[in-house]
Amino acid sequence: MFLLFALMYSYQIVYMFVAFKTKKNKKLTLENDHPNKYAVIIAARNEELVIGQLIQSIKNQKYPKDLIDIFVVADNCTDNTAKVAERAGAIVRERFNNVHVGKGYALNYMIKVIESEYSAKEYKGYFVFDADNLLDENYINEMNKTFNKGYRVITSYRNSKNYDQNWISAGYGLWFIHEAEYLNLPRMVLNSSCAVSGTGFLVHANLIKENGGWIHHLLTEDIEFSVSQIIKGEKFGYCRNAMFYDEQPVTFEQSWHQRLRWAKGFYQVFAKYGSGLIRNIFLGRLNKFSCFDMTMTIMPAMLISSISMMVNGSFYLAGILGLFDGKEIIHTTTMVFLNSFVWYYGILFTLGFITTVTEWKKIHCPAWKKIAYTFTFPLFMFTYIPISIVALFKKVEWKPIAHTVVKSIDEVR
Repeated sequence: MFLLFALMYSYQIVYMFVAFKTKKNKKLTLENDHPNKYAVIIAARNEELVIGQLIQSIKNQKYPKDLIDIFVVADNCTDNTAKVAERAGAIVRERFNNVHVGKGYALNYMIKVIESEYSAKEYKGYFVFDADNLLDENYINEMNKTFNKGYRVITSYRNSKNYDQNWISAGYGLWFIHEAEYLNLPRMVLNSSCAVSGTGFLVHANLIKENGGWIHHLLTEDIEFSVSQIIKGEKFGYCRNAMFYDEQPVTFEQSWHQRLRWAKGFYQVFAKYGSGLIRNIFLGRLNKFSCFDMTMTIMPAMLISSISMMVNGSFYLAGILGLFDGKEIIHTTTMVFLNSFVWYYGILFTLGFITTVTEWKKIHCPAWKKIAYTFTFPLFMFTYIPISIVALFKKVEWKPIAHTVVKSIDEVR
């Protein structure tokens, strides 16, 4: 099983070397910084504590103020999110719908509002953020440069507001940084397609019109959007100079529920689009490698590990119950478990260590914690194993996660 795992994901070793080379090569290139007009869309549910800071960070952008409009959809809110957002300077609409629940429905609602009430503005694209985000002051300016290169979907560098809070928030934060610089950066360099991850991305208005709005409503609408467009031949870009920060869960219960939804959502996406991805890998003319890459993304490595553990666990149990020669089975299975743990821990530690060292200055956290969290990172990733197993059988619904880290961009950095 380990050999299968290694074979399927060996291409990411190439990604690592490409990322290293790109980081060393700091050539200055001429960029088209012609400013475009954008709508910023924020889907918020009971986010009165944090949404004001996000809006302020958007207003502080080093980008023409008349070319940015901020739209907030207060989705099924029972607090003062709408009032806080309006006072901060956003255009606000309230939405109440207990049947169509989830971020995708809220995004589509606001897009329809913009198209019907603000069509004269002729926005070139839509930025999508979660209410707990904060933007570096150069964020929109840098994204605009990449937009002018012709990419119709662009993702960005996802950093964390509360990386230093505990091993759980650091686990999330380290993975998102790794995803940005060691997955999306090499994809961009190799002219493959990147993928959006939840928040912090820009979509061309024409693409949304072609799709008939935001039509992606699975539990992981971001991955569904990425996969569906890549199958069609769309190539996503990545802007590493556009940095934003978001809040990570800090309790295991919060983390369990969120990642259970992600795991279930990945299965949903594979069930809906897996055949299209596989068909494109072998028969498609566009994005063949990107389709393979996305297949590896939505068929998580942890599921393969989970299946392996379940098989080995069955043999272990059979040995204890005396169905086979107990001593030999137990000894062999124990060694398999230990070897697998050591190998997987080593691989994940190496990923975390390399990411921490190369992105050291961008991780806002005391040095001793940065080091300590490289050791806990593999343990955080191991918790995906039971999550992946439970997600196979459990019915999962979208649930909001409370955001309570109230900081300005200057307090985070």
